[in-house]
Amino acid sequence: MDEENELIALRRKKLDALRGKGIEPFGGGFEVAGSIAEVREKFKEGETLRAAGRIIAHRDMGKSHFLDLRDATGRIQIYIHANEVGAELIDLFRLLDLGDFIGVEGTCFVTKSGEPTLKVRTFQLLAKALRPLPEKWHGLQDVEARYRQRYLDLITNEHSRAVFEKRIAIIRETRRFFEDRGFLEVETPILQTIPGGAAAEPFRTHHKALGIDLYLRIALELYLKRLLVGGLNKVFEINRNFRNEGISRKHNPEFTMLEAYWAYADFEKMANLTEELICYLAEKICGSLTIEHRDSEENVVRTINLKRPWRRARYHDLVREVAGQDWFELSREQRRDRATNQFKLEILLQLADYEVTQHVFEKLIEEKTIDPLFVTHCPKELVPLAKQNAADDSLVDVFELIINGAEIAPGYSELNDPLVQRQRLLEQAGEERQKIDEEFLLALEHGMPPAGGIGIGIDRLTMLLTGAESIRDVILFPLLRPKKL
Repeated sequence: MDEENELIALRRKKLDALRGKGIEPFGGGFEVAGSIAEVREKFKEGETLRAAGRIIAHRDMGKSHFLDLRDATGRIQIYIHANEVGAELIDLFRLLDLGDFIGVEGTCFVTKSGEPTLKVRTFQLLAKALRPLPEKWHGLQDVEARYRQRYLDLITNEHSRAVFEKRIAIIRETRRFFEDRGFLEVETPILQTIPGGAAAEPFRTHHKALGIDLYLRIALELYLKRLLVGGLNKVFEINRNFRNEGISRKHNPEFTMLEAYWAYADFEKMANLTEELICYLAEKICGSLTIEHRDSEENVVRTINLKRPWRRARYHDLVREVAGQDWFELSREQRRDRATNQFKLEILLQLADYEVTQHVFEKLIEEKTIDPLFVTHCPKELVPLAKQNAADDSLVDVFELIINGAEIAPGYSELNDPLVQRQRLLEQAGEERQKIDEEFLLALEHGMPPAGGIGIGIDRLTMLLTGAESIRDVILFPLLRPKKL
């Protein structure tokens, strides 16, 4: 029997011993004075307080014991002595283990070392932990185990817990930001008959009662725009999207998106709104417009400066800066040749010409951009739902916000011409005409006001504001291959 199994067997014996004494190891509720942080705030020598938490440290001194109790808000020391509680309770106390949950009632006092402590009068076992916590409270060393057993990661890793507390605060403050500006939070369908709003592979399921296939949505966009048609001028949604695609440092098949639409605005106003939002969150959550990011692969720490105003530059101008001023005057073959031979990029044969340019953009611009950059006026082939530019119909009025080598948010002047929209969707669908969302086009034909829209990946935004290197570090339960038992 290995060491872990021996520890588990010992805990099972203690469980049986507790039940043999008539003690239920998985108790009911316990009235407390609040969270441990609140108990510490109410602490006053001589006062009687009640607290509950998980045992994370135990110092056995024979007739007396010192323990640390912890919950999500903090830690408090408790002290128990045989003279205070009697030999019977001390015997029960010896059947406790690290990881057990207990509730205590005790008198506040301060130790000689200045530590606020509860002198226990009585205690109650609330839940017995049948498995030991990760050794010595140092946390999980196996990275995959941190994702697979997130509950242990949260118990043992204060940094990880702080990241998720920041994520919660980011979502809360994002809601507050939009509500304060008159936006209405709405909910739109996750199960859809036609997955639209992005070019991505959906997950498919089947509804038995209706006898139809349904898809988990890949984007929020098309239903939110229906609400613009319906007269809701400022709407936003924070919810899950699903894409049946690869997993990487920046991608998880299930992810959280914010989308917001503002009638009578355009992509410039949405860029201003996005800049304002992220700076608001950085100052509110991080207390600074300077964010540090460690890149373990290159073993460097990068400093991101979010101070406004952020740079804005046109897509074609940025490409010319890195690929040559003559890039767009070259033939298709010359562009492909330069990308392959001069820039050493892998260009697949099936890539269209605009996709070759986009590959150059992603590798030579996007991945190397650290401070915020709004890339504007992109080719229309890249963004089929955006309004064409009035001066150049090969471009659309959009921005892509890039920070620290990743796209954080796109923003559009939304296309509201139903005839042009139909043509764009037909071009995108190709032979698969059944993918056209006729219900969306029908809504547009009833008239949608000009509008600006943005989409921000909450997971990537959290990575940005916490310095996390992987999307798995900011999703509580990222998708993993099932573990063989």
